[in-house]
Amino acid sequence: MDTTFITIIVIAAVVIIAAIFAYNATRDDQGNDPLQERLARYASEDIPDSLEKIELSLSFKDRIGVPVLRWIGNLIARFTPQQQLDQARKLLEQATSTQEPGVFVLTRIIYTIVAFVAAIFAFFVMKITDPTPTNALLYTAGLTYLGYMQPVSTLKGKIRKRQEAFLRALPDALDLLVICVEAGLGFDQALGKVYEKWDNDLALAFGRVLKEIQLGKPRRDALRDMADRIDVADVNAFTAAVIQADQLGVSMGRILRVQSDQMRIKRRQRAQEKAQQAPVKIMIPMVLLIFPSIWIVLLGPAIIKVKNTFNL
Repeated sequence: MDTTFITIIVIAAVVIIAAIFAYNATRDDQGNDPLQERLARYASEDIPDSLEKIELSLSFKDRIGVPVLRWIGNLIARFTPQQQLDQARKLLEQATSTQEPGVFVLTRIIYTIVAFVAAIFAFFVMKITDPTPTNALLYTAGLTYLGYMQPVSTLKGKIRKRQEAFLRALPDALDLLVICVEAGLGFDQALGKVYEKWDNDLALAFGRVLKEIQLGKPRRDALRDMADRIDVADVNAFTAAVIQADQLGVSMGRILRVQSDQMRIKRRQRAQEKAQQAPVKIMIPMVLLIFPSIWIVLLGPAIIKVKNTFNL
């Protein structure tokens, strides 16, 4: 029994260390540009005189962690169904993650193994809740499934935040597009103005569309790809209206004006909807936190007086 217990502890430690290693090697650095950091470091130091010095200047993560995980991820990608890889690639693009689909699948496998080992250790070795064997198996299966879905949940959370940012920025971007088009600029030049003036996710998406158009991709295909990457209903309606206006020869300024008015009406309606939901959401903290405190303050002295009067 002691040997089995020690073996399980060792396996759990190895798996947890592997999960931490994979997380540190595959996570995105928020707000940091690796290229700018590398250029700043080289600008402050002497120019490396050999390739070996350049490689040694990299961190352990860049020299060993990322290449090893990419190699394992590419190996796993060969045995992964193409549909699952396409879904992973779409999620990564929508979340603007730099991970490759194979590395993402590897991350899910590592999280699944970690959750499974942790569940075995908790419910079968330590017996935290002292469950029956059937319940222990159910708990283990549930925790393993949570580990398998945790990377996807993290990505979907990032995607929801980006989509909310797109919804907030789209009406103002359309106003700027209308001003630029009515002032005599073409649609591509108007997109360029939005990309130059603003620094948000929508401006970056417009900038990518412009770069794709400059590389030879048709405008309608670039706009459709942008709508697929963003996956927001309002952006889909905007791109569909622009593509239709381009194909039918309708005035672009008029179409953009109509789209701008509609987006502002939708944003006002969403704000009103959230305002109407506020009283319902406030009821939960009021019932659980505020009302009990009020009852204690108001009824506490009366209960003490009644207790002292009747010697309870």
